[in-house]
Amino acid sequence: MQAIGVEKVTLNIGAGEAGEKLEKAKKLLEKLTKKTPVYTLARTRNPTFGIRKGMKIGVKVTLRDEAAIAFLEKGFGAVRKRLSGRAFDRNGNFAFGIHEYIDFPGMKYDPGIGLLGLDICVTLSRAGRRVKVRRKKFSSIGKRQLVTADEARAFVAEKFGVTIE
Repeated sequence: MQAIGVEKVTLNIGAGEAGEKLEKAKKLLEKLTKKTPVYTLARTRNPTFGIRKGMKIGVKVTLRDEAAIAFLEKGFGAVRKRLSGRAFDRNGNFAFGIHEYIDFPGMKYDPGIGLLGLDICVTLSRAGRRVKVRRKKFSSIGKRQLVTADEARAFVAEKFGVTIE
């Protein structure tokens, strides 16, 4: 019950506007993950950037189980197996960015997409976390079941061979 595992990996590309750039971002996520991305919507209005509430401004994909771990291996390869210590939050989750998708091992430049980067957010958890987040009969879990930042750093260093700077 104390073993830490990867719950999900979320890939996000924020285009900032609807249109051609958003469609290129969607095509990139489909190419990287072989899954259909969903659009992210603007929560508030920002007239400076011409954004209205409910406007499509990004795309994201959530990966779980073996697909998440396989993609994470490629993602760590793109950043040369190095992460900043500041990438981890106090709940044991971490995130890092890829500047250009051509940094992924085996990916080649596609003129139809151009050069785009993406964010990778990883959620770590222990067995029993569902009790805390389920809709019916939710309950609190003990402090020993929560993942701390230090435990997350040790898990990533041991399981994936990543150096934390």
